[in-house]
Amino acid sequence: MFYHLFVPLADAEILGLNFFNVFRYITFRSVMAFITGLLYTLLVGPLIIKQIRKKQALEIINDYLIDLGHKEKANTPSMGGIIFLTGVLFTSLLWNNLTNHYILLMFLVTIWLGGLGFFDDYLKNILKEKKGLIARYKFLGQIVLGLFVGMILYTSPIDHHSITQICIPFFKNVTLDILWFFIPFTVLMIVGTSNGTNLTDGLDGLATGTVSIALLGLGLMSYIKGNFINAGYLNLEFIPKAGELTVFIAALIGSLLGFLWFNCKPAQVFMGDTGALTLGGQLAVISILLREEIFFIIIGGIFVIESLSSLIQIKYYQHTRRRYGTGRWFFKMAPLHHHFQKKGFSEDKIVVRFWIIALLLLAIGLSTIKLR
Repeated sequence: MFYHLFVPLADAEILGLNFFNVFRYITFRSVMAFITGLLYTLLVGPLIIKQIRKKQALEIINDYLIDLGHKEKANTPSMGGIIFLTGVLFTSLLWNNLTNHYILLMFLVTIWLGGLGFFDDYLKNILKEKKGLIARYKFLGQIVLGLFVGMILYTSPIDHHSITQICIPFFKNVTLDILWFFIPFTVLMIVGTSNGTNLTDGLDGLATGTVSIALLGLGLMSYIKGNFINAGYLNLEFIPKAGELTVFIAALIGSLLGFLWFNCKPAQVFMGDTGALTLGGQLAVISILLREEIFFIIIGGIFVIESLSSLIQIKYYQHTRRRYGTGRWFFKMAPLHHHFQKKGFSEDKIVVRFWIIALLLLAIGLSTIKLR
């Protein structure tokens, strides 16, 4: 809104100064979006938490988590993803160029997955349906979104010639063109990342912190690729519309850090599927728009590891049951953060160490920029 109100006035002088010229700049609007998102969640968060508690949308702890000390988390307000999702939408409406088709696509992803996750949380936490939304229906919602996003981008005259090319981070001017496979690949990215983020959301502040770190990497990449000079200097593909994603990402990081104020241990609210599914989808789509899917797999390695730990646990159990007649576990518990809880690590230590690993992966991912 501010962009559309003030950019037309950018050349107007007041007392000899162009006060409105700053609204043209991605950097200014990104900083303001970060601040706005942070302040919004800090101010509105307590009001939403109060309403969630009033509606009795409280977390129900699974029996297998009782031994890990999660019993005390019962009756904590859930569905807290509403806080930062409304924060990023409100903030983006204020500071983004709303004619940018990438931003409109991010609105679609946010509202679609936010609504899907909200329906799941509503069934579990308000109607007390223990399993929530049936898994196949949840997957179907993610698949339909992936197909829709993939088809929009694949058939778009703006993106068609480059959107199917995946950048290889370790080599100069090397891309992999996946052609028609781009559409199922988009589905795979959205479904995989949504569920990987959801699996990571098992300890206070774990998903919030690791997602924020991954978003920082994508935000830096969108700023570089959206600037002709910076992209040319670093030998990266220039994507004219990508710079506007930096403002959206800054709004999301600010909103998430404001949410972390209430989500750090002991959590006053959980994000629930409302937040976790949506964050994964947002990460996936941003990386696709930037042609940086492999870069994202590096900086979002925590989500990959968490997903693989659950997959390994299931497959190993099935294999040993077929071979020995009795199933055995590869990890003490999956996803991986629960394995370390079983080994006696405190929740705080696990969360902080996962944040440190996420920062290390971010540094590795950013270092590949100079290898291209």
